Amino acid sequence: MLSDPAPDAPVIVSDEPGSFPRSVFLDRHPALVRRVLDAFPYGPGQRRALDALLRESTQGVIEPLAADAPDRARWDAWGAAEHIGESWLDAPFLWAESFFYRKLLDAVGWFGPGPWQGVDPFRPFKLAELHTAEADEERAALDRIAARPADEQAAALLHGSLWGNRADLGFQMGADKAQEGGTGSPVLVDDSDALWRLLPAGTPSTVYLVADNAGRELVPDLLLADHLLRHGRAARVVLHVKPHPYYVSDATTADVLDALRHLTASEAHGAAHAAGTRLWAAMSDGVLEVRAHPFSCAPLPYADMPDDLRADFADATVTLLKGDLNYRRLVGDRLWPATTPFAERTAYFPGPVAALRTLKSQVIVGLDAGTERALDASAPDGAWRTAGTHAVIQVRP
Repeated sequence: MLSDPAPDAPVIVSDEPGSFPRSVFLDRHPALVRRVLDAFPYGPGQRRALDALLRESTQGVIEPLAADAPDRARWDAWGAAEHIGESWLDAPFLWAESFFYRKLLDAVGWFGPGPWQGVDPFRPFKLAELHTAEADEERAALDRIAARPADEQAAALLHGSLWGNRADLGFQMGADKAQEGGTGSPVLVDDSDALWRLLPAGTPSTVYLVADNAGRELVPDLLLADHLLRHGRAARVVLHVKPHPYYVSDATTADVLDALRHLTASEAHGAAHAAGTRLWAAMSDGVLEVRAHPFSCAPLPYADMPDDLRADFADATVTLLKGDLNYRRLVGDRLWPATTPFAERTAYFPGPVAALRTLKSQVIVGLDAGTERALDASAPDGAWRTAGTHAVIQVRP
């Protein structure tokens, strides 16, 4: 495992009582395993394996992958040898959380061989989001957005992508609300103008979009891609997804197809159906390309990305990284001072980069001192960092 190029802030771990990372391991993961067990008729062996994983990750130490695991060598290169035998709560939060999901896939038989090989344990949760009243409301809202001028559409769709599956703030946000900023707004940093300057209409731009979650978050990401292509802000969009299930709802190629079918089946909502049809054709023509690099499931910061992925991102006019996990990997999962410049933490990235992120973990950079003081005064326990109530659009040209 490579070292962070500027390790001058504490790495986030899970050993502090009452901390957010500790609650992930001791509360969130057990609840997740219960949901997975309820969602599938797994056999006794899989159930025992999941129970063993919970005991190991909450009470024991990190055990290695099986010697014949298909990606054992890759995980060794990603730092497994360094952390085997260590308490899960003492290991870096990003690394340990990622390894938990890798071992969960082992427990349910994802890697096989066997009848459960390739069966996504999180698929029921992802699909359920596409069959809700909120999802129908969002498709209907797209009809209203489509009637607005192109610039207002762009602002509304960008903020819909930012807020992801928060139905009350996604498509229901009008273009007027999307322009709000400052400490009185839940968008703590809004570099939208800098992003649009990177993508003037009519130029042959290539936009890379590194997806986060599937379901109702992936739909607005795809609609943003459609808008960029349709209005000439991008000649090509490359969508990076995960090569296998990861972190409950992270998007895979199968989830992209589910989202497109969700849109194309929306005959009652003309704008959603039209966008889905255009996106389907764009994939067929290669204008919208889906990629799934193994490093997308790595427990490491993007500063450690391999040379082939670095060269890939270097081809982009701008790379948009969606969501909280990508943000943690982009800036480094450390307790940086909140006023650390975003440009400083992303200087290594090969080309212009933008983060569209709803805050759901402790790490944050790029705030001004006044904003941080106001937030800490309103929530002294730091809940504003983890509750998903605030967001940032941060750009390094």
